[in-house]
Amino acid sequence: MKRDALFPPSRACGLQGRTALVTGGARGIGAGIARVLAREGAAVAVCDLLPCDDVLAELRAQGYQALGVQADVTDIGQVRRAVDETIAALGRLDILVNNAGVVHRHPFMETTVEVWDKVVDVVLRGVFLGMQAAYPHMREQGYGKIVNVSSISGIIGGAVSKPDDPPELRRGRSGPAYAAAKGGVLALTRWAAKDFAKDGIWVNAIAPGACETEMTRGYDYGVKSLPIARDGQPQDMAEAVLFLASCASNYITGQVLNVDGGWVMA
Repeated sequence: MKRDALFPPSRACGLQGRTALVTGGARGIGAGIARVLAREGAAVAVCDLLPCDDVLAELRAQGYQALGVQADVTDIGQVRRAVDETIAALGRLDILVNNAGVVHRHPFMETTVEVWDKVVDVVLRGVFLGMQAAYPHMREQGYGKIVNVSSISGIIGGAVSKPDDPPELRRGRSGPAYAAAKGGVLALTRWAAKDFAKDGIWVNAIAPGACETEMTRGYDYGVKSLPIARDGQPQDMAEAVLFLASCASNYITGQVLNVDGGWVMA
């Protein structure tokens, strides 16, 4: 790969001329990622099962190039279609952010097979299918940045929070399927990083800690005891993704960046 392709002469961290696909982009962390990547010059395909109208309208109102794609990340046919539609409309695919996810808070013995399958399918299978669909295109062009959104739950075995519910309803810890799936995302990230590097494709992950989104609303993660004593915001996660999606991280692959206010220090 030519040096200029790695380090464009204008704005080394900018994403001008790049195209990104963000799954789970309709709200929360995914919407934050779409905003930040667009801000830095990328054309962004926002992919979700939910309607993406609000985030698309916001991006387009600011003059950014944005595409909406509806897909179920557990269905390989729909994921491949999302990648194909992105390339057809925007010309190429340089950045894939596998962000789509669901959470559960059941104790171990109350985690049914149905809950386990749903969480693992969306969180872990979704990352696998996203990478499998994008890889041939990135390999052909000899360039790609893949950023997978994991969680500190996949590192520490479930983050503990304190909901304001009655004691019998308190299930503040993220459940075993979520922790296992997010841990699997980290292992898969490292596996792919070792395999894809020869093709000019970087694969990294972020591990958010407490982040204020629709899925965490009503839960107290005890952030006052953290070194950075506040909840994270979607933009905090998005700025970390930007680093891993940009030329600033061209000698980094197979890594997990904890974006957690200092929760996990290892």
